[in-house]
Amino acid sequence: MSLIRSLRSVLRFRTFEWNSTKRRLGSVANINDLRLLARKRLPAGVFDYIDGGAEDEITLGRNSADFARITFRPKVLADVASIELGTDLFNRSMKMPLVLSPTGFTRIAHPEGELAVARAAQRAGIPYTLSTMATRSIEEVGAVSSPEARNWFQVYVWRDRDLVESLLERAKTQQYEAIVITVDTPVLGRRERDIRRGFLLPPKVGIDTLWEGARHPRWTFDLMRSEPITFANLSGSNVGDGSSPVALADQVNSQFDPSLSWNDVAWFRERWKGPIVLKGIQRIEDAKIAVDSGVDAIAVSNHGGRQLDGSPSPISIISQVVDEIDDAIPVLCDGGIRRGSDIAKALALGAKACMIGRAYLYGLASGGELGLDLSIALLREGLIKTMALTGTHSMQEFSRDLVATPRSWRS
Repeated sequence: MSLIRSLRSVLRFRTFEWNSTKRRLGSVANINDLRLLARKRLPAGVFDYIDGGAEDEITLGRNSADFARITFRPKVLADVASIELGTDLFNRSMKMPLVLSPTGFTRIAHPEGELAVARAAQRAGIPYTLSTMATRSIEEVGAVSSPEARNWFQVYVWRDRDLVESLLERAKTQQYEAIVITVDTPVLGRRERDIRRGFLLPPKVGIDTLWEGARHPRWTFDLMRSEPITFANLSGSNVGDGSSPVALADQVNSQFDPSLSWNDVAWFRERWKGPIVLKGIQRIEDAKIAVDSGVDAIAVSNHGGRQLDGSPSPISIISQVVDEIDDAIPVLCDGGIRRGSDIAKALALGAKACMIGRAYLYGLASGGELGLDLSIALLREGLIKTMALTGTHSMQEFSRDLVATPRSWRS
């Protein structure tokens, strides 16, 4: 009996979690764990579409690796009993300095796709950017959004400007807060993982993919029983809604307008009276031109390393961009965020907020809406811990004195 009492005193058994998704996510410690789970659950071609970059993926790797080149200079004895993550953007509050980036064809990660992402963003109190190439429409996302939701709409500029104008009008009707003009895609970058896989959108499940389908029965079953995946915002347009499988490069190169220039920003300002974010700034001089063009914010971004391989990582030029524009408009850092400490580093270098794409897609693929919530929570908790360990109480206290960067990054 004494042995039994001794065992009872030291052994504590965890309660069994009956929810398989919660059980699967229970061992996740960081975003990379979500990535590994997503890799297991998705067919190889789908995972590579989400995970891959352009050509040799040098820029893709640098986007995250360059954060490791920044070191903190922590303050101690700073009384961090109270830490506040809240900030504001476009005169509206947000619960943490994070924006969910636009990602095309999101339903290939999970059937709920953009609807799940929009709901997760609302719960987190942060903006969500719906892509032109989304698999849920402007109206569908609007229908699941509360009046407090901060929905943004990302615009690819088509040759057919009447189509672009109609998309803007639809976003306005659904009370989207801002538009995000992506300017780094006059043509599609060479995404060699997709080429090797022969990956098409929507994915085909047939003889050539039978083995992958059998290895990932849950994903295949969800795909087969869901309504067809299409570019929901383009339904009925003359550019094609993606209902027939096509290589993404063919769609982009035939329909996107390569003549887009700075003169076109005025065209958008005439048709959209809310905030305009220019996404895709990769050159310091272009940041100043963007301010002069009258946009309300810029996102320093290389499209997640999916366009021009060899372009600079966003974090490596953030401070120079902020200096160039003298803090005239907010600067967002888009690319490579995998930890809350990455967000802290970007804020210290002058970013107003950060944007994530893959980080939340890994969560969506791993566990649907629960996985999305977890991906955001991991970044939030990491940011809180980093602030506590560096002696930082609020967003207003971030400064360059908090970090040390490579000399080559300094202007």
